Amino acid sequence: MEKQIKSQKWPIILFTIGVFMAGLDNGIISAALTTIYNSFGVSPTWGAWTVTLYTLGLAISVPIVGKLSDNYGRKKLFVIEILLFGIGSLLVAVSPNFTTLLIARFIQAIGGGGIFIIGSSHVLATVPKKQQGKYLGLLGGMHGLSAVIGPNIGALILHLTGTWQWMFLINIPIALFLILMGLNKIPETKQPSVKALDLKGTIYLSLAIIALMLGITNINSLNLFASITNITVLPYILAGILLLYFFLVHERLLEKKGGDPIIAYSLLRKQSFQLTLLLGLLSGGFLASIIFIPSYVQQVLQVPVENAGFWLTPLALASGVGAGLGGFLTDKIGAKRTIIVSGFIGLVGFLMFFSFVDNLLTFVVASVFAGVGLGFLLGAPLNVLVGESSKKDQYGTSLGTLSLIRQIGLTLFPTVFASFITSGIMKIEPTIQAVFGEINIPFEHIDKGEGYGEIMAEIAKVEDPYMQEQLYTIVANVMKSGFQDMFFIAVIISAIVIIVSIYLQMAKTN
Repeated sequence: MEKQIKSQKWPIILFTIGVFMAGLDNGIISAALTTIYNSFGVSPTWGAWTVTLYTLGLAISVPIVGKLSDNYGRKKLFVIEILLFGIGSLLVAVSPNFTTLLIARFIQAIGGGGIFIIGSSHVLATVPKKQQGKYLGLLGGMHGLSAVIGPNIGALILHLTGTWQWMFLINIPIALFLILMGLNKIPETKQPSVKALDLKGTIYLSLAIIALMLGITNINSLNLFASITNITVLPYILAGILLLYFFLVHERLLEKKGGDPIIAYSLLRKQSFQLTLLLGLLSGGFLASIIFIPSYVQQVLQVPVENAGFWLTPLALASGVGAGLGGFLTDKIGAKRTIIVSGFIGLVGFLMFFSFVDNLLTFVVASVFAGVGLGFLLGAPLNVLVGESSKKDQYGTSLGTLSLIRQIGLTLFPTVFASFITSGIMKIEPTIQAVFGEINIPFEHIDKGEGYGEIMAEIAKVEDPYMQEQLYTIVANVMKSGFQDMFFIAVIISAIVIIVSIYLQMAKTN
């Protein structure tokens, strides 16, 4: 039995800073992608690998780091993770070529992916159950908040320094602080017996994740369903499923022999754990909906880019507040009831985006509901639910599995949502021509799927102020239809979260 730790002040502070730093780098780079492409002279298609490789690294690292932290010590793994993240950040900033940058981004992701898992499993292992919610809520709040505000902070750093390298150099002193303080202030927690690492299972799982994530990433949002059968998608997904099957067979046999599998097969067979993973997948859809709201502000509400950050502030604050409230409620009424509440709050927010939002006031109200609902779901309740399904020596593993499933959702749902928005962009030309007939805008030279910015630039050249205003209105109305489809899916996700949570609550009661 692990010794309960009396003071959590310094461990929680250090874990929170680490979670925020790692989460920030998942979105901060988006503000400088074009600048980075130009710096190395690569195309946007190649440049997108700076995000893809980071996502792959996160997905691979979380279940494995979770297992290692259970076996070899959370303090030790925290320091190693921060060290890798700091080295990766430095290598990104000083990369002499694009290949080095990609390798460095992968190292960054391997280092950053497990920090949230280690912090959460530390809380589950050392904090009394009635107090876990507030600490997990704090970690979850930083995790969600960093994802929402990452692009804005990236834009600010780029504006102040004039160079994208500082987005990563700023991590170095923070990483050094966390390493030094972590060695001195975080008490070690680990299980008394350590069995051999499941190397074969690690290889199976890593290859399965790589195959599945590559397949999902290659899905073309311009032609969603047809692209699934493409050679760059279907073979990867099928290979990923086959590797997962081999992985599960191996884990079952290893556990039966008394070994130490990466993910215990007995845990995966529990219905409560399976439904928690489903909620984790849906939480990825929740977060993906939020990620597209900045585009909604600019493309539907026609807010200039320089003012969009102001509009998004309530959303960012609400997600942080929601994570804290979710932790408080988890301690008071339990994880399942808190998730039910989060589903209803998110449902209201996304219904408002679907039906009512047309000005700053209604946008702020909808943002608060959506942000609080997201904060609830990313904070304490799901992590506590995982803890209730797991043994102490499975906390890191189960949290890592939950994080992996959430990351898969966060990769899959944006592709689906982007297809709705892309379909809206493709309707702009025929809609304008249906209203005005032939008009002096060179649509034939504009990328039909990704040319929103080019279309707006051409409209800005129209000399007749009345016609220009009419064109802007048409574009906003057409784009609104695409975003409404996205928000409708988000409403369905919220409803499923409510239904699954009620089922879990009733199953416990019965």
